[in-house]
Amino acid sequence: MYRNSMLRPLGSLRALRSFNRARPFSSSIPRLDSIRPLDVLTEEEEMIRETVQRFANEVVKPRVREMDENERMDPDIIKGLFEQGLMGIETSAAHGGSESSFTSAIIAIEELAKVDPSVSVLCDVHNTLVNTVIRKYATETQKEKWLPLLATEQLGSFCLSEAASGSDAFALQTKAQKVGNDYVLNGTKMWITNSYEANIFLIFANIDPSKGYKGITCFIGTKDVGIEIAKKEQKLGIRASSTCTLNFDDVKIPAENIIGGEGQGYKIAIEILNEGRIGIAAQMLGLAQGAFSLSVPYTYTRNQFKQPIGTFQGMAFSFADAATQIETAKLLTYNAARRKEAGLSFVKEAAMAKWWASKVAQEVSGNAIEWMGGLGFTRETGVEKFWRDSKIGAIYEGTSNIQLQTIAKFIQKEYTP
Repeated sequence: MYRNSMLRPLGSLRALRSFNRARPFSSSIPRLDSIRPLDVLTEEEEMIRETVQRFANEVVKPRVREMDENERMDPDIIKGLFEQGLMGIETSAAHGGSESSFTSAIIAIEELAKVDPSVSVLCDVHNTLVNTVIRKYATETQKEKWLPLLATEQLGSFCLSEAASGSDAFALQTKAQKVGNDYVLNGTKMWITNSYEANIFLIFANIDPSKGYKGITCFIGTKDVGIEIAKKEQKLGIRASSTCTLNFDDVKIPAENIIGGEGQGYKIAIEILNEGRIGIAAQMLGLAQGAFSLSVPYTYTRNQFKQPIGTFQGMAFSFADAATQIETAKLLTYNAARRKEAGLSFVKEAAMAKWWASKVAQEVSGNAIEWMGGLGFTRETGVEKFWRDSKIGAIYEGTSNIQLQTIAKFIQKEYTP
């Protein structure tokens, strides 16, 4: 639908990758002139950035305000994300994906958030949580069944949070009882992203509460097994992104749909959420950039006291401060992504990136409203939406206090004599 000369699907990246792999090299030790700064992209990454920028500006942008006011994601946006290859970024070509890198997924999330953080988080959860769980923990048979669907046509949802298990995710109460070759699930999930539009669900339930968190198991199922949407939340921000309460009343799921093995759900959730936090950092980074780019140009066209308001020292210094904060958030986010991609430890870096990018997003988007004055306070410009959307960054996929706690634990471990 959106494949035209301006919007190049990511499938063409596979040819580029084959070419790059064929290049000869003389040493495994990088030369100084070959070491890239964190924000300098590879040819493939730059292609992804350009593709997503065009899609975001030409397809998403005209629909942003309507989706926000209707609190509903336009189905054509979801369809377009699939057609552009943005819903299986890291998934192999054999499974219908674009076979790109983790950093490429982070770039896509960032670029979408510059225009609409609601679309960004839909893409983020689908890629960095749902797809990643299947790629890393599923059997080959499960991968063959689920990855092509997730890469080409069906939206995924990650069902972990409950009323009594937010930051304490492993206090979940949803249970799964073995009955023959099936498990019967009973319980309720809350704050589940993508759940209204999704057809594929990763569901965390406890198969043996006596074992505590070691009984938590990850199941995969489709909406038609009986998953009930009990309530669709009305939110302050990211309104087009669905957030729902889900009921599981005697929902039967085959034992063959367990991902990663019985009792491995807690391990899966911990590892995947660490990666997912880099995605949220990218979303908040893009949001801050979007608010900055939308508001600053206006200040150079609005004259007061016979000069553009953006040229007054107070305004200029505020811009400089915001630009520096955005740059630090970008470097933290890209560093975490590059470390994850290189197989290095990244948990502390991911926590730092998410915490700081969330703070920056709130501050920059709030200032952007003030920079535009009364106009910024209206819904006409869209800058107030960035501020509303920014608040969630300090809450989901680990609150800001959880991120600080994680960072502090690493500091304690490093500096305790």
